[in-house]
Amino acid sequence: METLRPVRRTLLRDTAYEAIRDAIIRGDLPPGAPVRDADLAERLGLSRAPVRDALSRLSGEGLVESKPQSYTRVTRLVPRDVRDAAAVVRAMQELAARTAVPRLTDADIAAMRTANDRFREATRSGDVAEALQADDRLHDVLVTACGNRAVAATVERYTPLIRRLEWQHFGTADSAHGSAELHDRLIEACAERDAEAVARITAAIWRTLEELADETPERPGGAPERFEDRPGGAGGRPERSGGAPGRFEGRLGGVAGRPERSGGVPECFEGRLGGVAGRPERSGGAPA
Repeated sequence: METLRPVRRTLLRDTAYEAIRDAIIRGDLPPGAPVRDADLAERLGLSRAPVRDALSRLSGEGLVESKPQSYTRVTRLVPRDVRDAAAVVRAMQELAARTAVPRLTDADIAAMRTANDRFREATRSGDVAEALQADDRLHDVLVTACGNRAVAATVERYTPLIRRLEWQHFGTADSAHGSAELHDRLIEACAERDAEAVARITAAIWRTLEELADETPERPGGAPERFEDRPGGAGGRPERSGGAPGRFEGRLGGVAGRPERSGGVPECFEGRLGGVAGRPERSGGAPA
């Protein structure tokens, strides 16, 4: 009976949301790509209702935009919006860090070390998805330990905007090495239960994303230069029938066929999102 544990219950609309959000973050649905609920429903193996709910949520989060009777499409990547989101997430992560440090256990510290080891391995192998997921796991330890639902919800709300830009720029050896080194410093400060140092290092980590947004060129219409220079429509990728880029069809072969990582989050992202991060709760109501 010990193998019988509670199974995570996932609403179809949450599953659709996570799958479409992840495709946008990875660039499988690039900026400007048209999105149609019927086409997405077919590709995901779902009905149109949960897909519509997902698109509505993504619209509220700034990843999708719609004009009645005209279009629904992936939003352009606007660096100033990413910078604003990064500033908000930084503030929330700092608050989480200060609150979490007195509550951290040895198991929490060990989980952070494991996540950073995976981060290093992923960056060395060029696995962007795994690297960003490991990064999420590391920082989620503090967000979860702080027990503040508003912090968790705000981080969840604005992180996808940041991850879109990170995905485009991630992977250089220098930047990856620097991130891992900052993680090492963060973990050591946590182990020493130095709340001020943890908050200071956390702020430095997330401030680099604000700087990344500042360094990203923006052209009229809100699209960074690298997207606008490609021929062939949004992102330069050919489209299949129904308007979705070919890569998207290949990546999302139906929700049922998508491998999941621990916690039930679809493989293509990055851990932190879906529900208040889709995380089980500890006694007392704080996310586990």
